[in-house]
Amino acid sequence: SEVPLAELAAELRGGTGTGLRVEYVAADLGSEQGLQRAMAALRDVLPTGPSGRLLVINNAGSLGDISKSFLDLTNPEEINSYFAFNITSALCLTSTALQAFGKRPDSHRTVVNISSLCALKPFKNWALYCSGKAARDMMFQVLALEDRDVRVLNYAPGPLDTDMQLLARSETGDPEMRQFFQNLQKSGQLIDCTVSAQKLVKLLEEDTFLSGAHLDFYNV
Repeated sequence: SEVPLAELAAELRGGTGTGLRVEYVAADLGSEQGLQRAMAALRDVLPTGPSGRLLVINNAGSLGDISKSFLDLTNPEEINSYFAFNITSALCLTSTALQAFGKRPDSHRTVVNISSLCALKPFKNWALYCSGKAARDMMFQVLALEDRDVRVLNYAPGPLDTDMQLLARSETGDPEMRQFFQNLQKSGQLIDCTVSAQKLVKLLEEDTFLSGAHLDFYNV
């Protein structure tokens, strides 16, 4: 969404006093046109940036239609659109960023995939989401295996208090799963985004994780 991106960019530019350069691109990463626009921005910005560190965080994602069971998922266009956004865009943006930044002397490159417990555990009515998260975990494990110079982390941030959780407890088709998410909210078990983000920053600063590992908020 362009308006909140612009507001965040203005906040970052005005609040640091360090001349921080902030660029943003509002794009539908589920469409080829939007993805190409984001990739072009990376190619423009990264070759001229500072040489010390590259940090790529893949956070964009969607639930899909969680009102549907496995047997309801019969529309190839719907399924392909989901995976284009949740898998293809993450792969293309990450590979483009690494290529554009290049291998520089004394540089440090890190790629973070915002993962989920759903990458490891099936949830009823969440066939698309679970499959997408599992595929992304494996995809980034391959990157870690292929390029030992890139630090790769699959970070599961826990059940965050976001609009996505609101959808989970209101639109999940399976009544038991819907009740499970409702109970998380009622019992105060949802995690503030800032708390989980701070734990991720700590992991990156310590930099002791096994490259390609899946680490969960509750286990670090």
